[in-house]
Amino acid sequence: MTRRTDIAALRNDFPLITGAGRLVYLDSAATTQKPNAVLDAIRHYYLYDNANVHRAAHTLADRATTAFENARRAAQTFVNAAHAHEIVWTRGTTESINLVAQSYAASKLSAGDEILISVLEHHSNIVPWQMIAAKTGATLRAIDIDERGDLDLDDFARKLSSRTKIVAIGHVSNALGTINPIKDIARTAHAVGAVVVVDGAQAAAHLPIDVRDLDCDFYALSGHKMFGPTGIGFLYGKEALLDAMPPWQSGGEMIETVTLEKTTFNRLPYKFEAGTPDIAGAVGLGAAIDYLDGIDGDALRTHEANVIAMARARLGQMEGVRVIGAARASTAVVSFAIDGAHPHDVGTLLDQQSIAVRAGHHCAMPLMQRLGIAGTARASFCLYNSTADVERLVAGIDKVRQLL
Repeated sequence: MTRRTDIAALRNDFPLITGAGRLVYLDSAATTQKPNAVLDAIRHYYLYDNANVHRAAHTLADRATTAFENARRAAQTFVNAAHAHEIVWTRGTTESINLVAQSYAASKLSAGDEILISVLEHHSNIVPWQMIAAKTGATLRAIDIDERGDLDLDDFARKLSSRTKIVAIGHVSNALGTINPIKDIARTAHAVGAVVVVDGAQAAAHLPIDVRDLDCDFYALSGHKMFGPTGIGFLYGKEALLDAMPPWQSGGEMIETVTLEKTTFNRLPYKFEAGTPDIAGAVGLGAAIDYLDGIDGDALRTHEANVIAMARARLGQMEGVRVIGAARASTAVVSFAIDGAHPHDVGTLLDQQSIAVRAGHHCAMPLMQRLGIAGTARASFCLYNSTADVERLVAGIDKVRQLL
């Protein structure tokens, strides 16, 4: 396959980006914009293939089922899973983590066991584990970070023990952009018998993902973070673990047989996919994966690294502006604070200049508490951003400073 190497030209694939006048969109960590290929795939499904999947015998249902399962196979290839049935459709990363917590962890943990997360985590990788700890009597512990915003791996080693049953960790921090060494973490965690759950929401649009090389046990993704629709994502899980887990939700599709006395459950992955799925969402996510697969990965990462490095350097040179976090390996995110300004005010004043950033705690309140700040303004970059966007951001921040 010939992959696209002109990253700057990809901007033209995104109608909201090109059709929004002077808008500089720097909030892709919250949700990415959608290329025409994804919009076209969803429209095509509803125009020509709309039907429920798996159960009907007519042509529309056959076409819908084929498109739905082709998207699953695309997801399998995207993360290099061994089997398509190791891919479970969910509403996204949050639901995927809750599935692991409520199905795997709830049936495995007991008093005295420990769950290990980090202070970098998004709330979606904290709250489910708090709830399961309260339910099972397990203890939740958190790995600290160093002054750069990297995981403190010495603290990880101190807190990891034979009591650790689950290590739940983000691949990339949504607040600082820190890239965590998942492969090393998995190897160390497995040595004490712990299962590794990875929140991959922020990695999918920026890093190559190979779950077999990482050797994680579960990996969760959200479609809307990687140019796909909202409300769709998937959970990768190792076959043996998924096979042993009880269903989380019940209803149509997850059953094999039902009598008034008992129910037997469907095979993988369907025992975790109760009810009518988001078929159009899966088709759209499959198109997003195909779109990403058509881009040269090295060219993409070089482009993004150059834009992000420029943003960090330019903001770091501005008087009264402080870049938050300087991890040794990072991507996508530049968080910053302006002296004397609340992040929400910064976000509002930038929005008045058609510059869209995120402001606040970024669903990472424990991290903000650890850093001793209320929140940050966050510029998050993606393949459709350019150095011209950085220049607009710098000019916008300069104007904010003049207004304070």
